[in-house]
Amino acid sequence: MKARLGAVLFGIGVASLALAAGTAYYVAPSVTKLPYDLTFCNPDNQPEGCLKASVAVAENATFMQVIDGKPTIQTGALKATTEVVPQASTTAKEMTGDLAGEAVVWQAYGRVIRTDNGSDVSLYSAELALDRETAAARKWDKQFLDTDGPAGEDDSVEFQGQTYKFPFHAERRDYEYFDRDLRKALPIRFDGTERVKDVEAYRYVQVIPETELVVAEGSLTALANAFAPGATTGKVTYSNTRTIWVEPTSGNFVRVREQQKKNFVPDQGATVTLLDADFAYDDVTISNSVKSAGETRDKLRLISRTLPIALAVLGGLLLIVGLWLIVAGRRSAADARLRADAAPTAIGASTRQEEPVTDERPGGPLSDEIPPASANWRMEDESAVPAQRTASDEAEKR
Repeated sequence: MKARLGAVLFGIGVASLALAAGTAYYVAPSVTKLPYDLTFCNPDNQPEGCLKASVAVAENATFMQVIDGKPTIQTGALKATTEVVPQASTTAKEMTGDLAGEAVVWQAYGRVIRTDNGSDVSLYSAELALDRETAAARKWDKQFLDTDGPAGEDDSVEFQGQTYKFPFHAERRDYEYFDRDLRKALPIRFDGTERVKDVEAYRYVQVIPETELVVAEGSLTALANAFAPGATTGKVTYSNTRTIWVEPTSGNFVRVREQQKKNFVPDQGATVTLLDADFAYDDVTISNSVKSAGETRDKLRLISRTLPIALAVLGGLLLIVGLWLIVAGRRSAADARLRADAAPTAIGASTRQEEPVTDERPGGPLSDEIPPASANWRMEDESAVPAQRTASDEAEKR
C-alpha cells in the first residue's frame, strides 16, 4: 500500500515539475507580449486591463492659438489628453509577412485644449505598428502621423523606438524614444528609481536641446506676417525635457512630465515664444496608471515567478515523499516475504519443550524410589489374608 501511494505521489511530483517548467518557459513569455484583444477604456466599457486616457496639465502656459484664422499668443492653463486605441481588425488584416504574429497596430489621438473655455489649441492622430515583445515601433508602410502644427502638411513618418509604452521587464539602461515634433527617436537615459504612490518606478530622462524644426515655407511666412512685421521668413526652434516614470515589470507609464518650448525666430525682429508649457500627469491619471501597472505587475509575477516556484517546491516535496514511501513499502514487502519463507520450518518442528528427566521427580516411571507403604494396608487387605491362609492349610493337610 505504501509503495502504491508513493508511486502516485511520485507521479504527481513529476507532473508538478513539468508544469512548473512549462509555466516558466512557455506560459510566462506568452503573457509578456502585447495582446491582440487589448481594449481602450470608456465610460460605458471599462474591462480589467483596458487602456485609460492620460491627462497632463500645464499651468501658466504661454502658447500659440489660431483664432478666427489668425495666429495669436495666449496665456493660461492647458490640458493635454492622449488616447491609445488598439486596432485588432487592422492587426489581423495588415500584419503579414515578418509582422505576422509579431506586431500589433495601435491608433493614438492627442488633443490640447484651454481649460478656461475648452477650445482646441492643437490636435494630432497617428497609427503605428508596435513589436509585441519590445513595444518598440516596427517598420510598416501604412503608418502615419497627422498634426495641425507647423509641420502638419506632411503626415509621412517612420516611427522608431518606444512611443506609448516601454517593454515588459524594462531594464536600467538607455532606450530610444520617439519625439513627435522632431519625427525621430532620440536617446532617453535611465536616471534612477523613484517611488510613485504605491509602485517602484524607473525614471528615464530625455533632454532635447534647442533644435530647428522642419517647417513648410508657407507656415513660416504666416508666422512672420503675424508676429514680425517686416520679416519675410524665419525658423521655428524646439526644445524639451521629457521625464517618464515606468513601472518596470509591466512597462507602463505611471507618470510623465514634458517641459516644452517652441520659438519663432524671424529673419528680422525679436524672437517670439510660441509655446512655453510644463505638462505633467494629473493626480487622477497617476492613480489610474499606478493601479493598472500594479495589477499587470502582480499578474506577471504570479505567472512568471510565484506559480513556477510553488509548483517546483511542491513537485520536489512530492518526489521525496513518494520515493520514501516506495522504499518503505518495498522494505515492508521484503520483510513479509522473509517471514513467509520461514513459516514452514516453524510449523513442522515440535513446539512443545520436553521436560528434562531428573531423579528428583517423585514417582516417575524411571524412578528407583519405592513408594511408601500405605498405613492402611492391613485394613484394605484384611479380607484377603484369611483366604490365603485357608488355602495354605488345605495344602498342608493334603
